[in-house]
Amino acid sequence: MSLARNLLVATLMTVVTTLLLGVLYPLGITAVSQLAFRDKANGQLIARNGVTVGSRLIGQGFSKPGYFHSRPSATSTPYDAANSAGSQYGPTNRKLVDAVRANVASVRGDNPGAPVPVDLVTTSASGFDPHISPAAALFQVPRVARERHASESDVRALVSAHTEGRTFGLLGEPRVNVLELNLALDDRFPPSR
Repeated sequence: MSLARNLLVATLMTVVTTLLLGVLYPLGITAVSQLAFRDKANGQLIARNGVTVGSRLIGQGFSKPGYFHSRPSATSTPYDAANSAGSQYGPTNRKLVDAVRANVASVRGDNPGAPVPVDLVTTSASGFDPHISPAAALFQVPRVARERHASESDVRALVSAHTEGRTFGLLGEPRVNVLELNLALDDRFPPSR
């Protein structure tokens, strides 16, 4: 084969594969996802009164005492979705140990004497996990109930109603979506102004 013919074949292969894999395949996958999984493909956004308040997939910070708090965020600006990353600290790293100790001291006031769930004092790998464990949610019940002027049993029932089981009954761990729980909390026990 001549050099000109080799260049022509190489150029045509580049154009064809670019069109197939760089244009047609992404458009096809986008079309299928929009048709079959529209909510998931668009970030599972949650709207209230026509205003988007968050996503079921991305955690956000809640710092007011009348709300359930999320896991701590590892991002430099807390819960910054453009900066997803864990801290990358090993279990013996002094910065990690100091951060966990500070977080334990901070949350211990919510429920003195009770063991502090690990997910309330450590970050997730992404830096903004939308879920906490049922134990982490139940740990916060006394503070939330006190702030919302509700009984602890009513708030515990709300946590129980928003606890998701394992995926397909065997994958992962039971979990509570913090945003959904806080929205239900606002509906059931509106915050004091």
